[in-house]
Amino acid sequence: MTQPTPARREDSDPLSIDLPGLDLLAHAVAAAERGWYVLPLRPGDKRPAGHAAARCPGTGRCADGHKTPEQRATTDPDLLAAAWTHAPYNIGIATGPSGLLVVDLDTLKKEDEEGTPDGLATFKALCERAGQAVPLTHRVRTARGGMHLYFTQSHGIRLGNTAGRLGKHIDTRGWGGYVVAPGSRTPDGAYETLDDRPAIPLPGWLHTALTASRETALAPAPVLAGGGTRAAEVALERETAAVRSAQEGGRNAQLLASTRAVGRFVAWGDIPRHVAEEAFQAAGETSGLTASECRATIRSALDWSTRTARPRPAAA
Repeated sequence: MTQPTPARREDSDPLSIDLPGLDLLAHAVAAAERGWYVLPLRPGDKRPAGHAAARCPGTGRCADGHKTPEQRATTDPDLLAAAWTHAPYNIGIATGPSGLLVVDLDTLKKEDEEGTPDGLATFKALCERAGQAVPLTHRVRTARGGMHLYFTQSHGIRLGNTAGRLGKHIDTRGWGGYVVAPGSRTPDGAYETLDDRPAIPLPGWLHTALTASRETALAPAPVLAGGGTRAAEVALERETAAVRSAQEGGRNAQLLASTRAVGRFVAWGDIPRHVAEEAFQAAGETSGLTASECRATIRSALDWSTRTARPRPAAA
């Protein structure tokens, strides 16, 4: 990272920087002291400071080619002091050079349907399926109330970024990425340390989940017990098949949508609720979801269908 031009200051004031800037500098230096490579982000924003590749002048630090935010990141305290004297930048940590893999557990978005689990709930379910406890490691609360879990990567391992590979609302940041660090603030709120313990090595089962093939062996379709109209049973067979074939990252969303699709038949009395619950429970567990995750999603979906189902269409 090339040293920015420092703000002008009087001889009697050796470091002209306001209190917010000093606090941000302290957080930046603390991250660098852990061996994490730091880069300035735009004040009050999550985007890197400096010019984009499309507007690179090809001079100064970029004389030999455009330098990415990852390449500009540094642990040099003098460069950090110069940068945060220049402006109250937010703080970014370049995860790859820092030897980190950060799991980003996001909150729900406005467009998410009722009953959709957030990133933390999905990650807990992932741990449950793997027979593992939620790892205790360095944790950061994000501005929107999500969570960053910090892990170290083994020497020679270069895991990059993923989006939804571990599940809905779960991303990861490794080589080629960065995360916003504590001390930073955006219009959504502040980034704060929740657990200051050192980052632990990425668990082997998580490494496997990030690198294993997405292909999933599907179990045979269960035989339905009957107890409903033919139209309802056909819909149930079709929707449970969709749940069984859902891919990692979209399984819970598919379970929710498919259960709602059949829910209107339950509301109309065309198929007993317990028949639908048992069929979707089996399909959800076959897809890789946990028993408790399936029960919660199925219950939410059928309750929603009961409340919102329209009257049965009149026969022609």
